[in-house]
Amino acid sequence: MVRGRFAFVCAFVCLSTLLLLGGWQHARAEAPSLTFAIASNGLDKPTGETSLQHMLDAIGRERNTSFIVYDGNLKGETQPCRDSLYNAREQIFDTSSKPVVLLPGGNDWASCGLAQAGSYDPVERLDFIRQLFFGDSNSLGQTPMNVIRESDVARFRPFRENVRWQSNGVAFIGLNAPAPNNHYLSAGGRNGEFEDRSIANAFWLEHAVETARRSDMRAVVVILQGDPDFARYERRDRFAWLRFSRGETSRDGFLELKRSLVKAAELFRGPVIVIHQSDTPIPRGFRIDQPLRNDKGTVVTNLTRIAMGLRKPQSQWLEVESDIAWRPPFRVRVRDVIVRPATPGPASAPAVPASSSSPSSSIPGIEDDTSGPSSFFQQMQPVKPAQPTQQPPASQPGTATPASNAASSVPPILNSNSPANLPPILPLPSNPASGASSTGTGQ
Repeated sequence: MVRGRFAFVCAFVCLSTLLLLGGWQHARAEAPSLTFAIASNGLDKPTGETSLQHMLDAIGRERNTSFIVYDGNLKGETQPCRDSLYNAREQIFDTSSKPVVLLPGGNDWASCGLAQAGSYDPVERLDFIRQLFFGDSNSLGQTPMNVIRESDVARFRPFRENVRWQSNGVAFIGLNAPAPNNHYLSAGGRNGEFEDRSIANAFWLEHAVETARRSDMRAVVVILQGDPDFARYERRDRFAWLRFSRGETSRDGFLELKRSLVKAAELFRGPVIVIHQSDTPIPRGFRIDQPLRNDKGTVVTNLTRIAMGLRKPQSQWLEVESDIAWRPPFRVRVRDVIVRPATPGPASAPAVPASSSSPSSSIPGIEDDTSGPSSFFQQMQPVKPAQPTQQPPASQPGTATPASNAASSVPPILNSNSPANLPPILPLPSNPASGASSTGTGQ
């Protein structure tokens, strides 16, 4: 009798466990894909506000885009840092039909001390934009989404701009790390702003990654404005304090951040993606590689960076799409804003901004002359589309070959026998014939 009850209980527990596991796997398999947009540096010209409005309207028409990240630089380097300028930019972002997460850039506060920008106090300007743009736990836009700010931690109350949120199994982390050189000042005395912010950034990154790990997030995306210069590698020096020198002009302002990223990748162990701005435009709009090394000089294989260097930031944005069923689970491409002229007539409608795939999106974002870890590029090269020796004549719309349609409808897949430390991102080889599509999904 006892044995029968025991067998019944064991069978019930096993069956319940299998049902729970099956339901969990089914839920993960049916998790919807995630698409988000990243824009930056679109307001450095007098016509920037109109261009930004067109871009926000075009992205707002993308049904699959969940939110927008504006990665810094609300103004040009020499534009005056007046209150009225920031207020005008804040009103434009609030007209977006998509939630907008804003991250501060170097031109927004760090360069305000320049005479051309009005000789403002950069720290005072940073405090002003903190109050204006990051006053509560919501993003910008007509339909804001809830975010978590570092100011919720009593010790780091001033750092409202550091933010994190989660969407479709991906954890997002936004940091205030601007160009140039993370606002490290080489003048004498204590570099208080830099030191306090470095501590706050390190804490926020570790805290957000640990939260993502405990929440079983499938990937972590870290976004900042400045270029950390990953090629600059510095080993830890135990006796650096014994070396006396006049000035520290070569001091790496991103050194602490890079060490924090190494620690974060070791803690999370899953795919970690770092997105930042490039100091110079990149021919294809973005570059993907794995440049970060640890203290032993070994490449951090689960961290991949996307350097964003759009040729026309006033009319282009970066589209990132993720799906848990893809291998690798991310794909990236450049999108263009095309303002269609109004049709002539007595009651012509105003010009409507449209969006389309950029021609550069049909080419992978890895440059031919870029060096990097061989294990990364050897696995990327087989899926790189071959360059024809002679360009075929332009085809008429709607006459794309079935092979090209199939290539654009399926996300890139790596060899199933590839090692487990492959990079988690691969650019999408889209179909050039679909360049005029307004959906931009690549399906």
